[in-house]
Amino acid sequence: MHRLLVIQMRSLVVVAGFLSFGHAETLVAEKFVVATVNPIASEAGLAAFRDGGNAIDAAVAAALTLGVVDGHNSGIGGGCLILIRRASGEFVAIDGRERAPAAATRDMFVRDGKPVPELSQTGALASGVPGALAAYQTAIDECGELPMRRLLEAGHRAAEQGFAIDKQLASAIAAKVEEIEQFAATREVLLHDDGAPLKTGELLVQADLAASYAALREQGIDWFYRGDYAKKVDGWMRENGGLLTADDFASYRAVRREPIESTYRGYRIVGFPPPSSGGLHVAQVLNMLETFDMRALHQQSPAQAYHVIAESFSRAFADRAYWLGDSDFVNVPRGILEKSYARALAKTIDLDRKVAVPTHGDPPNWRQDVFDRHTTHIAAADNEGNWVAITATVNTSFGSKVIVPGTGIVLNNEMDDFSIQPGTPNAFGLVGAENNAVAAGKRPLSSMSPTIVVDDNDEPILTVGAAGGPKIITQVLLVMIRTIDFDESISDAIAAPRLHHQWRPDTLSFEGDMPKRVVDSLRELGHAVAKSPTAGVTQAVARGGDGKLIGVSDPRVPGKPAGE
Repeated sequence: MHRLLVIQMRSLVVVAGFLSFGHAETLVAEKFVVATVNPIASEAGLAAFRDGGNAIDAAVAAALTLGVVDGHNSGIGGGCLILIRRASGEFVAIDGRERAPAAATRDMFVRDGKPVPELSQTGALASGVPGALAAYQTAIDECGELPMRRLLEAGHRAAEQGFAIDKQLASAIAAKVEEIEQFAATREVLLHDDGAPLKTGELLVQADLAASYAALREQGIDWFYRGDYAKKVDGWMRENGGLLTADDFASYRAVRREPIESTYRGYRIVGFPPPSSGGLHVAQVLNMLETFDMRALHQQSPAQAYHVIAESFSRAFADRAYWLGDSDFVNVPRGILEKSYARALAKTIDLDRKVAVPTHGDPPNWRQDVFDRHTTHIAAADNEGNWVAITATVNTSFGSKVIVPGTGIVLNNEMDDFSIQPGTPNAFGLVGAENNAVAAGKRPLSSMSPTIVVDDNDEPILTVGAAGGPKIITQVLLVMIRTIDFDESISDAIAAPRLHHQWRPDTLSFEGDMPKRVVDSLRELGHAVAKSPTAGVTQAVARGGDGKLIGVSDPRVPGKPAGE
């Protein structure tokens, strides 16, 4: 089974006929490793390890630092999902997803009978109650070794002293200048006095954010949920037509969830349950693919293998649109995980042509058997057996674009992850139904897919997750398919070009250079094929056959793993 973890270090590779994105940043370590999208954050995780922390402490330290140096993707004004495999073998799932304000209503983004998506994406109505800090605190209280005060140090330092803006952050600022200009405190941080965006290489100092991190270090997360920060947000929202209140912050709690478990070709796959759709649909797609000999199919015809993968993606996303939502509020059928249901869906896949998927399927016993009522990923592991997957987000770049004056904290726009009206696409083109409608206190559906793979000896061998909206689900799946079925190394699997299908729109998108013969074959099979400039970002830690830990950062961004 350890073919999953072969390392192949190559600067340029061709995978299944595609030009890859170069070699992934890979580090082999004996004691511990953490992989993120930013070297400063990875170093923060490494420092936590060296100070006596474990993989959980390292991952949280990295996440808190990313909120400063990668703030367009995540931060303490957003949320997260955390999946942990403890050294004891216990799995822990901590839900830090944002919640809708108590004053939220089903049609709060509808005006004159028509949905207005801009209201759920930018400004005062776009934010849910942030959950990341509560989840990080729960993780270190239950599974860590170091105090929150220590884990905030690197982020505080980066905010106070500043850091050089990288290409990704500069691009994100430049792309959102028009929205940033609408909010004085955000404009002050990210734009020059003349309105020009900060550029690559410039020093970004965030004095207000540094002060917020200092307050957290001194007063703990009560400062955020029940203290000055909550009061400042309350006041700003009242003045600007928002709904978030100090009471919403005070009532927020991170929630322990029961992890989802499934199997694939002898491996045990552990994922996150609703309000994540990722865990269910990773399992569902793998269950469908298990009915095919994907290795032989790929060797015989890469186009046909991609066809089967895309058809499986499409069926899973059709179910997502109808069935998925916050299981504390709506019935989400467990039957989606049943292998018998996957076999029935797989039988509708024709190897020789694309078959239209007009609507969702009906999972077995869907009435009774239900669950109990822009983004970044951090992967970490240590040689004691602690493995961590944290996916954190403020949703689209810079979330709602709102920084409440005097705080430096970017507020999320996760209200856009609700179905603001059935059939209305969100910022990622995803459509939803009543199960994901807005409701007071409800958590919006998420594509975040933190995943841990365990071998037949009950040993963790892979922790993986991604950023990229709905492409998170397909990225995580492709890493597992490429390593388990296609015999690729973890480094090559992450560097390889990706494909994506989310049912609506009915388009199969590819990243990278796809040979004309493959494009032609997919078109002949009935797919509308389109080239995509990006397919998201993946981070992973794997265990090699020699027992060493392999940290891998996606070559699409300047990330770098750290460890020893």
